[in-house]
Amino acid sequence: MLENPAVLFGIIGGLGGLLRAVVGVRKAMLQKRKFVLSYFLTTIVGATFIGAILGSVIGINKAVALFAGYAGTDLLEGLAKSFRIAPIKIG
Repeated sequence: MLENPAVLFGIIGGLGGLLRAVVGVRKAMLQKRKFVLSYFLTTIVGATFIGAILGSVIGINKAVALFAGYAGTDLLEGLAKSFRIAPIKIG
């Protein structure tokens, strides 16, 4: 199973996302914000997909997959926040 690059890089990307999520939880705790389990899990799943896609399409190494999971999750979170803050009005 781990011989498949997509699975291996997906797991490593997921670990990067988990690291990013733990940092986010710590930050939220310090700011006394509410912990949302679904958001936490979505972050990790997203990082797993990012790592799997980059690993199988680009053929990156393990360190880059870990960073891609971390940074990719951060990028997706930033995009989600920007769309919530400034929605597009039609008409």
